[in-house]
Amino acid sequence: MIAEGSFDYFDLTLEEPGILVIRFNKPERLNGMRTGMKRDLVETVTQAQLDNRVRVVVFTGSGRAFCAGDDVTRDEQGNGNYRKAEASFMPTVNAGHDSPVGVIAGLHWISQAVNTSVRKLDKLSIAAINGVTIQTGLSLALACDFRFCAQSARLGSATLRFGAQPDEGGHFLLVQTIGLPKTVDFLFRKRIVTADEALELGLVHEVHEDAVLMDKAMDLARELAEGPQLAMRVLKRATYFAAEATLAQAFEDIAVRTGISDGTPDVREGFAAFKEKRKPHYNKWIEDLLAGRGERH
Repeated sequence: MIAEGSFDYFDLTLEEPGILVIRFNKPERLNGMRTGMKRDLVETVTQAQLDNRVRVVVFTGSGRAFCAGDDVTRDEQGNGNYRKAEASFMPTVNAGHDSPVGVIAGLHWISQAVNTSVRKLDKLSIAAINGVTIQTGLSLALACDFRFCAQSARLGSATLRFGAQPDEGGHFLLVQTIGLPKTVDFLFRKRIVTADEALELGLVHEVHEDAVLMDKAMDLARELAEGPQLAMRVLKRATYFAAEATLAQAFEDIAVRTGISDGTPDVREGFAAFKEKRKPHYNKWIEDLLAGRGERH
């Protein structure tokens, strides 16, 4: 289960009704990612997936950055992990970039694993982009289902400014989000865009004044958390599958998923509430699970 508190790379809080807030806590480093942070993020997302208390996950940053990409500096010990300030989910690990095959392994198991874990999460996720968001930070935001952006934020990939690749999978996430022509322009012209430009491109869903960004993100999180969780999780998987499937595959997939979701208590409650002209009370099955008396659905 998720343990709330302050850890070496981020703070975790669980708010009603089931909103896990992951706040990056290295503002002096613009919340830049290192190997240990990525590994802990994967573990945290895994715990969020398997914790019945969690319904929605919100990522945000502290200070003037969401995440300004990879932090390539070294600590006094000469490694790519932060020294343990308070606690960490996992022990330190070699970054893996010590040989060509090590680069591939490091990307598959560490850098890319962050984004695949967020995308595989069947609970909905929100990126509350509070500031500078570059490369690894941008890819994490794109892996989320919703992106709310502060007016002061700046977003970019910009890996070509260093002759490097968007190796954490940002190119795919960009193509899926804004399409191929805009992605080509965005990557090869090394663009870093304002919040309003990001909205126009389709990188983010909404732009808000800095002071109210988190309030707006939490409003959305509560709206999503109060919705029918099983149907929403099934639909999330179906929607992302449809983005890469043929029509026949997508139609077959949603038919099978409907067979799973139609007989659940939430559907019965939804139709009963409609007939009775009242607001539905979804997710009793989660409440029963947490109380230790329900069946798994």
